[in-house]
Amino acid sequence: MAFAAAASPLCTWLIAVCVSSSPSGRSSGDGSISSGSLGRSLRRRISRSRQLVAESWFPTVGIQAASLSGQGLVAYCGNGLSELGSFCSLRGCKDYNNLKHEPLFGGDLASLGGLGNLISFGTKPVKAGRRLGRAAAGKATAVAVQPSKESNQKKNKKTATKQRRVVVTGMGVVSCHGHDPDTFYENLLAGKSGITEIERFDCKDFPTRFAGEIKSFSTDGWVAGKFARRMDRFMLYLLTAGKKAVMDAGITEDIMKDLDKSKCGVLIGSAMGGMQVFNDAIEALRISYRKMNPFCVPFATTNMGSAMLAMDLGWMGPNYSISTACATSNFCILNAANHIIRGEADVMLSGGSDAAIIPIGLGGFVACRALSQRNDNPSKASRPWDKDRDGFVMGEGAGVLLLEELEHAKARGANIYAEFLGGSFTCDAYHMTEPHPEGAGVLLCIEKALAQSGVERGDVNYVNAHATSTKAGDLQEYKALVKAFGSNPELKVNSTKSMVGHLLGAAGAIEAIATIQAIRTGWVHPTINLENPESLVDMNVIVGAEKQRLDIKVALSNSFGFGGHNSSVLFAPYIEANEEE
Repeated sequence: MAFAAAASPLCTWLIAVCVSSSPSGRSSGDGSISSGSLGRSLRRRISRSRQLVAESWFPTVGIQAASLSGQGLVAYCGNGLSELGSFCSLRGCKDYNNLKHEPLFGGDLASLGGLGNLISFGTKPVKAGRRLGRAAAGKATAVAVQPSKESNQKKNKKTATKQRRVVVTGMGVVSCHGHDPDTFYENLLAGKSGITEIERFDCKDFPTRFAGEIKSFSTDGWVAGKFARRMDRFMLYLLTAGKKAVMDAGITEDIMKDLDKSKCGVLIGSAMGGMQVFNDAIEALRISYRKMNPFCVPFATTNMGSAMLAMDLGWMGPNYSISTACATSNFCILNAANHIIRGEADVMLSGGSDAAIIPIGLGGFVACRALSQRNDNPSKASRPWDKDRDGFVMGEGAGVLLLEELEHAKARGANIYAEFLGGSFTCDAYHMTEPHPEGAGVLLCIEKALAQSGVERGDVNYVNAHATSTKAGDLQEYKALVKAFGSNPELKVNSTKSMVGHLLGAAGAIEAIATIQAIRTGWVHPTINLENPESLVDMNVIVGAEKQRLDIKVALSNSFGFGGHNSSVLFAPYIEANEEE
């Protein structure tokens, strides 16, 4: 397409060259055409043709064409068309090259699309100011062209370099530890386990019969009844947590009316999507397709939660989902923040939701041999960094952060919980379910997160670890954390999963909320069930059975997922004094 776009004006240009030279190689003004009335008429027509050709070409590239009534577009001495190949090399004559030139075509030949590919510039760099060069048989007269005023104005404009800052102004949570951020974190600080026997279905034949199951949950006031009866639980959790985050941010009906809806978006993901809806559809299909839920396809997809929430709120900004297994939430938070930083949004709801505690979900992870089987004492089953750990514990729920551009939040008088500093993601490129044995991908992710956010490693003094209670994963993450931050005597690391289990795609969002609550309260929650630590684990670094006081400077939250997906996000207390830095 670029070639075609450039070819037409180039051909017009070359026609002008042909018209500018006589068959004998002399200028049309040297008397080679009869001086009679016919000759004068012919010369006028040729001159006018050259002018029209020039005007049809040069305005398309923002250049003022020279008047060709007394000057050829390219009036050179040579052999006409036979030397066009040499002409296109754009080598200027001696006199011409000694001149000081203005930029040609606004100083950027690349702006001519495919034209740059059609013209050879020789072996030496060509200055943007050079005009048409020398033909093989003689010297060329320079075309009188000037850069457009618009081009100069664009060149002189200064672009803003101050990056837009992103803050957290709202949080929404649905979990086995409560359905608001304060209750959720109070239970974590108390060291209470939310892991219990599964009651939703009969699982007596499964080798694992417990999880971080939500026992009590209502959508009243949050989701319309007609949808609540048909939606998958992951969507019900998502819609409820999302709307609670909006309410928590103080976005009332009056404020909502004043929001620019085109700059408000939703990016909430899920690792598993609508598993129950899909499973029910398969069961109905065994009887007849007529028995299938007409919403089974849209309600099973991971993006529909964000879409339905946006419909309820009327938010027309960026809207989609990301699914990167158990790293999903962090990927969503990072991308949502980037939309704000780039100016594509002012407000973004971000996080994750999953509800996989159903027969097919439990059975699938049992088949992977990933789950703990401590059925005699479920509350002790999730035990990160403990020698006796035997797998992770499934959890469910949703976590949603309301991210907002700083000035936008200040303008509406929002309560700022923390500041998002940045983050990163990498891939182990090693194994479907096992972490890299040297923790290479995890360490790279942490290093990139620090570099991207401009945070010094010595400033990170709290890490909410991924720490799922698996044999390989816990140690590889710990090794990476020690390599990155081991020299910091203030460093504290804990695991939220020890009390609520692994919420899969929602884990990162739930843990981000725990991280922000730690920043707000000055308390980091304990890691329970760590009774027999691995030998290389330093309990001066790990927060054990009791909560600890900590003045957090910068907090890191990790999430990793099947497929080798690694993610790290950084939060810090919002400090108004930093605004002028």
